[in-house]
Amino acid sequence: MDYFCSGCLKRDLTSRVRACYVTGLMSNSKVNKNHKRTGTSFCEGNAGWEPIYVVAGKEASLRNAQCQELLDRLLETEQKATGLFNADPAEVSVCEILDELRTAPFLSDKRVVVVKNADKFVSENRPLLEKYFDNPCRTGILILTVNSWDSRTKLAKKLSEVGKLISVVQPKPWQLPRRLIEYTGDAYSKNLTTEAAELLIELTGDNLPRLYSEIDKLALFAHTEKVITPRHVELLIGHNRLFNAFTVIDAIAAGNVAQAVDRLRRMFAEDKSAEYMAVGAFAFHFRRMFNAIVLLEKGFNTSEVARRLGIWSNKEVFFAQLREMSLKQIGDILQQLAEIDYAIKTGRTKAPVAVEQLVLRLTAQ
Repeated sequence: MDYFCSGCLKRDLTSRVRACYVTGLMSNSKVNKNHKRTGTSFCEGNAGWEPIYVVAGKEASLRNAQCQELLDRLLETEQKATGLFNADPAEVSVCEILDELRTAPFLSDKRVVVVKNADKFVSENRPLLEKYFDNPCRTGILILTVNSWDSRTKLAKKLSEVGKLISVVQPKPWQLPRRLIEYTGDAYSKNLTTEAAELLIELTGDNLPRLYSEIDKLALFAHTEKVITPRHVELLIGHNRLFNAFTVIDAIAAGNVAQAVDRLRRMFAEDKSAEYMAVGAFAFHFRRMFNAIVLLEKGFNTSEVARRLGIWSNKEVFFAQLREMSLKQIGDILQQLAEIDYAIKTGRTKAPVAVEQLVLRLTAQ
């Protein structure tokens, strides 16, 4: 009982809360010893969930996405109304949070309490949290999201015995396609092709939560189909973006600077997400043009090239554009787009400015 703070001690516990509290204290030392010996979950028998989770990572969007994924695994949608408590550490005291954890669940087998951005909360309430970690309530689940988690602290060592640390880091660029493929299979039992994953990243950027959101849309769009292909990505996510980039490139190929700049500016004005995805859309088109010229030089006819590269519309315009550009020119443009992409990601420029400068250079050639 020593992990109650003075404010909590003054509260009258209901019979349900008292039952939860007693259950949490029963044979605590024995449970901890068994946990160390067997390596099984502290809450083995409660569907395998842990009483405490810490989600740690410097990127807030990734932490929140991981926290949401965890919540979706722990609680059914209809259980969240009564089984979930989101605690704002700036407005809710540690006593109230501990009381929520000890409150017997209603219409659920567990009660989940989430404390986001909890670094300061953990620092200010470390002694009470350490005592709670010694005796967590078996029907309560505490989720803390933090920017960092020091493994050398007493609290961290206690967590390793009764809970789970989930470290969240932004995947490296080459790891993203595999992450998306795994997510699609786990969440929707569908296969995402490597080509579709790479195209999605190219059009959407490398923000993992945003990519997961696009996968959610693609899974619904594909409906009964088991495989998500580049065609799905083009139709659902890239259609307008790719078409807009295509029209700008058409004006560039024709040497019409005014039309190219006008179309580019309208592209940014009409599509709020274009700032993040314009470079990918242009790179997709120029890469396809590069591959088309290579295939044509190998002797393939235009119909075969269109089939191999998935060119389903505007075929005549596409091949007309090829006649206006050399392989070297397109290679140089792809190199410039790579440099622009790096400059945008490092904060040295903005997409609308950088892409417009590129368009002006290309139409002046």
